[in-house]
Amino acid sequence: MAAYVIVDTKLENPEAYEEYKQKARPIVEKFGGVYRARGGRMEVLEADLWKPSRVVIIEFPSVAQAKTCLSSVEYLAVRPLRHANAKATLVIVEGLPA
Repeated sequence: MAAYVIVDTKLENPEAYEEYKQKARPIVEKFGGVYRARGGRMEVLEADLWKPSRVVIIEFPSVAQAKTCLSSVEYLAVRPLRHANAKATLVIVEGLPA
């Protein structure tokens, strides 16, 4: 069953964050991740609990595959770039059966 990693990112250093984006993408793709949205234009229609800044949605084949990617040696090596240049909330949500 598909799973989605949803990330809301508040960029603190957009120029330096570009390095993270360039390095993270091939790692995500190696683990079966497909970017479905990546910081595109966004319109917030209701925001009682969540006030998103920059949303990224990545589809993985499963929750297990998403977790494998995010805990991989490759990803852990580039994650400090994200931490140094942005604040983020990251969640994994299981998709619906086909």
